[in-house]
Amino acid sequence: MEKNRLKDLLLNHTREEIQEEIDDIHPADLLELLEETEDEDQRRELLNDIPDDIVADIVEEMDDEDDQYEFLHMFPKNRRKEILDEMSDDELTDLVGELDEEEGREVLSELEPDDQQQVKQLLSYDPETAGGIMTTEYVYIFAKNTVADTLKYLQSVEDEEEIKSYLYVVDALDHLKGVVALRDIVRSSFDTKMMDIINDNVIAINYKEDQEEVANTFKKYGYSLMPVVDDDNKMLGIIEIDDILDVMEEETTEDMNLMAGMDSEEDVDSTLSESFKSRIPWLVVNLATAVLAAAVVNNFSGTIEKVVSLSAVMSIVTGMGGNAGTQSLTILVRGLSLNEVTKDNALRIFLKELGVGVLTGIVIGIIVGIGSTIFAHNPWFGVVAALAMLLNMIAANFAGYLVPVILKKMHIDPALASGVFVTTVTDCLGFFFFLGLATMFLPLLV
Repeated sequence: MEKNRLKDLLLNHTREEIQEEIDDIHPADLLELLEETEDEDQRRELLNDIPDDIVADIVEEMDDEDDQYEFLHMFPKNRRKEILDEMSDDELTDLVGELDEEEGREVLSELEPDDQQQVKQLLSYDPETAGGIMTTEYVYIFAKNTVADTLKYLQSVEDEEEIKSYLYVVDALDHLKGVVALRDIVRSSFDTKMMDIINDNVIAINYKEDQEEVANTFKKYGYSLMPVVDDDNKMLGIIEIDDILDVMEEETTEDMNLMAGMDSEEDVDSTLSESFKSRIPWLVVNLATAVLAAAVVNNFSGTIEKVVSLSAVMSIVTGMGGNAGTQSLTILVRGLSLNEVTKDNALRIFLKELGVGVLTGIVIGIIVGIGSTIFAHNPWFGVVAALAMLLNMIAANFAGYLVPVILKKMHIDPALASGVFVTTVTDCLGFFFFLGLATMFLPLLV
């Protein structure tokens, strides 16, 4: 529905007319309309006749928990409680878990007792594990039942418990026994036993599994949902593909931030103070590595005094090495995060990166060598620049492979600080190679 027509519907039509059409409108479209409505009073007017369950869907469409909290406080307390009651337990858990302690307690206090219990249970799991991203609102069926019993049960399921295209089957003690497609239930005769039509080769996720590993499992099998179990194979909840899309976005943002030396949680909406605290630690580390590189240069100050033109070219050698290292690093960090780097292919990838370093070093070295020869009017100056470039490009690819692999072996996120270490290697070695070779060839350069 077009925005103008949607706005007209909410502002100028009766409650009955709105409720007739509102179910066909996606909550994301409603949220977009509300975000574009700057006038607070008009926004409240738009929300007046929207049913509570639709408002709950709008809240769940919001990416930021602080925005959700502020949005909910546009409503009187009684209506706010009704909206919270319509929200799913996993969304409520994310909301309470991300708010500060006082705001989180306030939201919890407004929930129904059973929702409070479910949210507290979900909050007990590590938020970056399968238990932290699963939902406990799902429909399961019992292994002992017949198809007739199951269909009768499914007809009695409440509206808020969505029936999926695949249903998980448990025994009397909630142990996961298998999975069955809804279409197979519908096609089977009423007296068929559920155990006769289920697939008992069901792939489940342990509640302690890291969310990144969970995302890799979804990618491997291509499922739209998967069950979460405890150590005794008891069913705890399910994870849906939309949760995994959120995880992938979160993990990608986290890796990008860490590679840039920032806090994994920083985004464009972070406050000045949050951004400052996020960035300053690694800038200080960068400063320390820059001092280290400056110390290398200082050791060759005598050579630079005799051949001043070295100072104009040495930054090209280190800069190109840094670029090459970042390329290799990016490929390796992605490969490690997706488990694409294994014992079987690690050596092949390592040799490939070294090969890329050699080939790119030769090509860039020749270009820099020719340019340096013309710049200094001395072919030996070009030879020094070309050799230094070749050596630094090889070192850059070597570091781009080795640094994230070592961090992974140490159980440290490969994205964390890899960029800082690789840049340190390419800067220090770049200066060392270039100025060291210049010192060796000094009689030919003066």
